[in-house]
Amino acid sequence: MSSLRTTTWGSGERVAVLLHGMMGSAQQYHRVGPALADRGYRAIAVDLPGHGNSPPARSNLAAWATAVTASVPTNPALAIGQSLGAVVLAAAVPKLQPVRAVYVDIPLIASAGPPHTAEELTAKFTAAQAGRTADALRVSKPAWSETDRQVEATAAQQFDIATAVALELGDNQHQAPTADTPSLVIHADPSRYVSTTRAAELQALGFDVRAIPGADHTIWYSHFDQFMAALDEWVGNDTT
Repeated sequence: MSSLRTTTWGSGERVAVLLHGMMGSAQQYHRVGPALADRGYRAIAVDLPGHGNSPPARSNLAAWATAVTASVPTNPALAIGQSLGAVVLAAAVPKLQPVRAVYVDIPLIASAGPPHTAEELTAKFTAAQAGRTADALRVSKPAWSETDRQVEATAAQQFDIATAVALELGDNQHQAPTADTPSLVIHADPSRYVSTTRAAELQALGFDVRAIPGADHTIWYSHFDQFMAALDEWVGNDTT
């Protein structure tokens, strides 16, 4: 798989790797990246395969994780993944070896396998892509800024449907991550993906868990200050 495109904010010695969600792009972090740069990081956001300016691919989760690891420095001080990006991050952790990992609004449960056919998945992604316009997002996402909506609308047009279908249908068996790497789960409350029961399970497994009431699935779009406060509180005075 070809190297993935990246966007960088800041020039600090500590590296933060940022992975976006399905149908998104590195620009999803257009506020988080600069905020991390202000905190002394070199924040590197990755365009995942078939997203943003990265080339399409026909590969599985393991290949995506390898492509990410080949595109950014290993052993970053911080790695953040949202939704699909969090799934990729979990698969990449053994090779990426971040000092700290943050998973945004996912339950961290290993996939049981693809539930749909290629035709069904293509139809689902096609409909989602067609409906993800700036005009539609003004109606469905009133808490987002206009920049957020434009970023997501542009990313949707760049999104390669066949890449996503191949990923969904690929051999994606993997173990759910452990908290051997200091790990934080930040989730919306309520969340479509992280139930109260699952949040408690994650805590029992050693994950730190933070809930942000009323937040969107892309938490910093609707609750930027709360997201950064949760991140700052967890990282604390770490200067690794």
